[in-house]
Amino acid sequence: MNHTAAMHRPSGPTFAVAFGGGGARGLAHIHVIETLDELGIHPVMIAGSSIGAIMGAGMAAGMRGAEIHAYARAILGRRAELASRIWRARPGSLTEMFERGIRVGQFNIERILGAFLPDEIPETFGELGIPLRVTGTDYYGHCLAVFDSGDLRSALAASAAIPAVFQPVTRDGRLYIDGGIYNPVPFDLVEGIADITIAIDVVGAPTEGQRRPTSIDLMFGATQLMMQSINDTKLRQSAPQILLRPPVSAFRALDFLKVETVLHETRAIRDELKREIEKAVAACAAG
Repeated sequence: MNHTAAMHRPSGPTFAVAFGGGGARGLAHIHVIETLDELGIHPVMIAGSSIGAIMGAGMAAGMRGAEIHAYARAILGRRAELASRIWRARPGSLTEMFERGIRVGQFNIERILGAFLPDEIPETFGELGIPLRVTGTDYYGHCLAVFDSGDLRSALAASAAIPAVFQPVTRDGRLYIDGGIYNPVPFDLVEGIADITIAIDVVGAPTEGQRRPTSIDLMFGATQLMMQSINDTKLRQSAPQILLRPPVSAFRALDFLKVETVLHETRAIRDELKREIEKAVAACAAG
């Protein structure tokens, strides 16, 4: 069966995509977006957590995978450019920086995203070409929050506010942290919306290395284990038609400077995705 031709049939199946969280490991999402572009697949809805929300917003805004790929390489692959943008995202004043002392989690994710997001990503959800659902964790509400309207950039910031790295984000009077805490791979947010749901899990897991893990390694590793437990529980209840788990465990959440290595090591998911789409389309046609 020619999967590319199948995607162009007027009566062909519809697709929804869920991009998972995982920090720099989420650079692997670029392969998925480029492959969907190659096959002419336009999702009817996208959901995303953390880095997955940011990648999903780019796709929902109409950016092609090749554009996202080029943008990521142009910034993350050049230390001078990266340093310049981080400088632009610095605290507004020395008073602000030192008001509580230099501390872990001082970085303002809203400023960081303001300095790094491409201009193509709009200010509001309503300006997107594809409906998008973004996860956040309501810190005091002890629950998952799902953003799909209003201000887009504060929603992306809330979803990406990794504890102990970034300050939490206040939106509509509520305090939010990383959406991956409650929903690392939000395929359930698009369940039933399309014939075929594609979910990409880039959480990864701690791997044995030569050096003993630091306290920061242990903190991030424990979060990975928690997120994998959540994923396993969700998958026992229901599963997407396609679940991809690119080999990202060797990378840390903040390994953004390793953009070229991450993309090289995860390139095989392009062919895996094509095979899985072909099988899913065939199953839809048969059933």
